[in-house]
Amino acid sequence: MFLYYIRLSLLSYKRNPVLSSLMVLAIAIGVGAYMVIFTLNYVMGGDPIPHKSSQLYHVQFDYGDPAFTDFEPPPQLTYIDATALLQATVEHPRSASSKFVAVLEPPGEELRPFYVNGRGNAADFFPMFDIPFQYGGGWDRRADDTQQLVVVLSNELNERLFGGANSVGQTIVMDGLNFTVSGVLDRWSPAPKYFDVNNGAFDPMEEAYIPWSLIVGQEMRRSGNTNCWKAFEGNSFQAFLNAECAWIQFWVELNTADEHAEYLNFINNYAAEQKQLGRMPMQIEKRLYDVNEWMILNEVQPDETRILTALAAMLLAVCLLNTVGLLLSKFLGKSSEIGVRLALGAHKRSLFTQHVIEAGVIGALGGILGLGVAALGLEGIRILLGDMMTNDWMQLDLRVTFITILLAIVSTILAGMYPIWRACNINPASHLKTQ
Repeated sequence: MFLYYIRLSLLSYKRNPVLSSLMVLAIAIGVGAYMVIFTLNYVMGGDPIPHKSSQLYHVQFDYGDPAFTDFEPPPQLTYIDATALLQATVEHPRSASSKFVAVLEPPGEELRPFYVNGRGNAADFFPMFDIPFQYGGGWDRRADDTQQLVVVLSNELNERLFGGANSVGQTIVMDGLNFTVSGVLDRWSPAPKYFDVNNGAFDPMEEAYIPWSLIVGQEMRRSGNTNCWKAFEGNSFQAFLNAECAWIQFWVELNTADEHAEYLNFINNYAAEQKQLGRMPMQIEKRLYDVNEWMILNEVQPDETRILTALAAMLLAVCLLNTVGLLLSKFLGKSSEIGVRLALGAHKRSLFTQHVIEAGVIGALGGILGLGVAALGLEGIRILLGDMMTNDWMQLDLRVTFITILLAIVSTILAGMYPIWRACNINPASHLKTQ
């Protein structure tokens, strides 16, 4: 019977194509607009690493000057504190991280030198964040300690320099230094960049990764945010390193509650020692944040998206109200047919089921068209944001596609309940007199 009712639904659509097409269009616009905002929230607010988000923690310290009541402690660490945490005897995986920019001199003469955006990080950075490799791998802690000139290339940079071939062992020149390629990343572009949300949570990924110790040892050109709350004592690079300036992200992996308690006690004791030395005058409530807590604290998902969600929901409601009116007109227009069938002994339940399926068919068609509307909307957002986002972090994946069609079907059926009830409860006698 289900396939039979589907066939009747398509025949009904063919008998009244204009009215049916208006309903499909209304549903497509409402659902498509809502799914654009849903996708934004789904990408921005989703857990970027669900299997480890409760094990990766960002450290924040009591930075700032209490004299400034509106000053919020910066989300990064100073060189003094990041170095101290890296050199601590605790064995938990951990990584300091910050951005740099360098001039890369390509091998051969086909390409001219160009700037690359890079990231300095510790050896534990790659396994901590489950970063996939196409060729080779990262480096070990000894390379961090001895400032070895090794580099991991992004998939895109390896394609540009070596045509996508296995470049492990090859040499590239950045800022006049000869780096040996130890690995090439597979395609990897988490959104948001939860490990560095304060330097552009949806910025493109870095192109080259080197030991973080080289940024200091070779005085690489840093990039990214720097927050200072005291004047430098001198003009040298060492004066900057000794200054109260936060510019380093610091993550640690803690797999159990005992490890979390142990490390929290360690950094609390460290902060207490620094306070006795006259540093860290601010008082903060929390010093360890897991991935999701860190994104909430740094407002990765802005309030504007919630406002847009409410507006999209209202647009969907308006489209569904219009659909209610159109369905009422369509089903009441079939009153004579329904009256005759009731008089011939048809059950109201079968008539109700038939028209529910008909509403579902209209919803499914609206959902399919809504996918096109949503795709156009997302493309418009890509054009609007331009370089602020990568090309692949926001798209209609299989889950969003399924939700779009399901939402269209369910919402259309709910909108059609009253018109269907009205149509199935008409008095057949009044229509038999006219036949």
